[in-house]
Parts: sequence; structure tokens; C-alpha cells
Amino acid sequence: MAAAGLWTRGRDIASLLTAGSRYSSTSFSSSPAPLKQRIIHHLYTRFYDLESIINWTVHLQQWNIRRKNAYFGYTEKHYGRSAAVTYFVLSQKGGVRFQGQETWFRSNKRGKINWDFLNFKDVPVEEVDVSGSPLNYIGLDNLVTLKELKMLNLSGCPYLDDWCLSRLHVFKDSLEELSLAGCPQVTERGLATLHHLENLKRLDVSHLPSVSNKELIAIMMEEMLPHCTIIGLDYSSELAKESQPETRTEPQELRAE
Repeated sequence: MAAAGLWTRGRDIASLLTAGSRYSSTSFSSSPAPLKQRIIHHLYTRFYDLESIINWTVHLQQWNIRRKNAYFGYTEKHYGRSAAVTYFVLSQKGGVRFQGQETWFRSNKRGKINWDFLNFKDVPVEEVDVSGSPLNYIGLDNLVTLKELKMLNLSGCPYLDDWCLSRLHVFKDSLEELSLAGCPQVTERGLATLHHLENLKRLDVSHLPSVSNKELIAIMMEEMLPHCTIIGLDYSSELAKESQPETRTEPQELRAE
């Protein structure tokens, strides 16, 4: 909205400058443009270039996020579900562990992928770590097909929101451990959608800045998931702090008396 207003204002200034230049060329062709007109023209050119750079940067960032969350349908069609999910997670610099295996498959620091995971393309994926990745609602299309998933680490994902959490109900029969720690867009409305995960044993919801009334949310979560250990919403310590009486120190004059 601000960029559009700036562009409109710049266009109006350009039209005035064009009209002024035409008038000056016909009447005073030999005299240079006034200092005020040259300053306005310079500012318009600079702000127009700055707006173009900002718009280009925003579009590039959005395109990059869409690219990283694209559905790996071609890989799933030719190599199977487990291979497609693994390829997607490794491209996010995450990790995958297959059922019956102790080792994790992860890309190296340079993002290079170890293609040995294709040897397990027929083995179900049991644990997925996409922490700190740009995973969003569309990117979850690559994960919701997992039927044997037991652990899912979504901590630190900046684009994970309440709509994303509403899609996790597909893991209600298998998921046992879930981490949402440090996701800035997750609110109490998203946490309320986790009541479908009846087999959940461990849930990490620490460091969620958009969640208010954490004491009440903690009680709600314990009622929704009575067999789950919830980390990050310890209301008992907060209540204990509130119940402690304030200790007042008497002035030295009174104690002397």
C-alpha cells in the first residue's frame, strides 16, 4: 500500500516535471532548470529506483519460499513416497530416520545430499526433522502422506502458522513426539487443533511469543492431551510466584526503636 502510494506520487511528480520541462524548452530554452526542479527530479529518480529494488526483493523472496515448498510429486511417482519425503526434507537441510534404522540421513554443511537413502525407498519414514526450515502450509503436502511417522520436529520454522497445525491431524494414529518450539506465528488457536493427536507422548511448545495466557493454555492442553508430557507451558511455577507473599523490609529507624 505504501509502495503503491509512493509510486503514484512519483508518477505525479514526473508528469509535473515533464510539463515544466516542455514549458521551459519553449519559453526559456537557453536557461537551465531551476535548482528546486532539479532537486525534485533527483529525489523522484532515487525513490523510484529504491521502490523497484524493494519490490524486486520481496518478489524474489516469495518465489524462493514457493520453490522450497514445492510438491515433489515427480519423485514420489518414480521412486515412492519415502524417497520423495526424504528428498524434500534433505533439500530443506533437515534429517530423516527410516523405520528399523538408527542412523539419520542429513545433507552436509554445503547442502550436498547423500543419495544412499534410495536404498530405503520402500521403508517407511519414522522420524523427520525440518527445524529452522522455511516450511509452510503448501510444503506440508510433502509430509502429510506419511502414515508411520512417530516424531516430527518443526521447531524454529518462521512460516509455520495455525493453518499448518490444523493439517497435523493426519498423524493422529502414529505421531508420538512433536516439537513446535520457537515458531513465532503459532498461537493458542493453532495449539487447540492438536487435540486430534491422541497418541502424542511429548509436546514441546516452549518459546512461542504469539501465545498469550500461557497458564490457561497449559491447563487446556493437559485436558486435551492427558497422556502427553507438555514442555514449555509450566503454569505451576507462575502460580507459585503469584501466591508468594511479598516480603517487606522495615526501615532502619523502626528496627532501631
